Amino acid sequence: MGIRARRRVAAVVAVVGAAAGLAACGDESSGSTPTLNWYINPDVSNLEAYVTDENGNKAPGGQAYLALKCSEESNGAYKINVQLLPNDASQQREQLVRRLAAKDDSIDLMSLDPAFTAEFANAGFLEPMSEEQQSQLSEGMLDGAVEAATFDDKLVAVPLWSNTQILWFRKSVAEKAGLDMTKPVTWDQIIDAAEQTGTTVSVQAKRYEGYSVWINALIAGAGGQIVEDPQDGKDAKITIDTPEGKAAAEVVSKLGNSSAAPPALSNADEGGTVASFSAANGGFMVNWTYVYSDPNVAPFKDDLGWVRYPQTTEQDESRPPYGGINIGVSSYGKHTDAAYEAAACLTSAESQKTYAQASGNQPARSEVYDDPEMQKAFPMASLWRESIDAASPRPLTPYWSDISTALFSSWHPPSSVDPDTTPAESQQYIEDVLQGKALL
Repeated sequence: MGIRARRRVAAVVAVVGAAAGLAACGDESSGSTPTLNWYINPDVSNLEAYVTDENGNKAPGGQAYLALKCSEESNGAYKINVQLLPNDASQQREQLVRRLAAKDDSIDLMSLDPAFTAEFANAGFLEPMSEEQQSQLSEGMLDGAVEAATFDDKLVAVPLWSNTQILWFRKSVAEKAGLDMTKPVTWDQIIDAAEQTGTTVSVQAKRYEGYSVWINALIAGAGGQIVEDPQDGKDAKITIDTPEGKAAAEVVSKLGNSSAAPPALSNADEGGTVASFSAANGGFMVNWTYVYSDPNVAPFKDDLGWVRYPQTTEQDESRPPYGGINIGVSSYGKHTDAAYEAAACLTSAESQKTYAQASGNQPARSEVYDDPEMQKAFPMASLWRESIDAASPRPLTPYWSDISTALFSSWHPPSSVDPDTTPAESQQYIEDVLQGKALL
């Protein structure tokens, strides 16, 4: 989901309750109308997630609203009842895995972090799509979004929204440092610029999934990959002890031991990076698309700039992180055909535009970025589309959870990373974990 879960749970519950109530009423009156339970991540289904029309009228636009909208438009074909998952992506995965492993037929639809989509498909938790469904549901989607919803060369889930990280910066800081932000910049350049200006470079480097996202982007940005042939599962080749892995470790080590590192670098998640970037000495930050809508940056929005994710090396184009949400249809649900009809509505261009305007989380469909209202609301929309298409999803392996935990554990804290030893040590540790020779 782009790692960070938006935490406005009380408001989420209010909207979810309204959706559940409507679904319940529909069941009583329609009799045979199937109720589809959609398990959603608590990101933007809150009272602050509004779409404002040209007349200034406001309407909610989160996932719970999409459920109500599609239920109404189905003309009795289905009713969608939303159920709230925990805030944390790992906890969302755990709850769903436990229930699906028990073949719980009360789950019809689920909002899945792309990092776990391959795992769910490999386990048989996702209802297979026909070739026709794959073609129809992927048509018009960005390449990066389709790649992150694909396993074993088949589309296994439907992208609802896409997320990418870009480089956010203070224009005044870049100008003071003499950086030309109209050209691609490297990590070395922004770290040096921050040191020169007495400012910071904010990244997600806590001992959690977000740190693995950074490492993965750095390795991919140098032309490498963490896992080769991820479909081979536990036998897939780990490829971190490589020149590309060393290049990534050099960036992490340089920032971790630099005056540009925020004091809380080793404990920084998405929210923490926004906080350090918003401080008086904030200079540069990599973070997801919703930063533009974050109230913490409002006081200096005139000084806020954005460009593509920094390059790991001078010669290689950056490969920004990819996040978002895919909608999966449970193979154990009672109404899989209706669930795929609902997924088509929930991920339509209209739904994705509504959701983007309310949440700041970006569409997976290319055409929505050309909409004049979208371009007015998000002046960097074209950059986001470019970044999503150029993004490097986390390895599409059923064992990503184990690989990620071993990875961020062995590279933490950033100041301890040694380019000459950390890539080899982390590769060996991951291999041992996958083969049952070491514990996480």
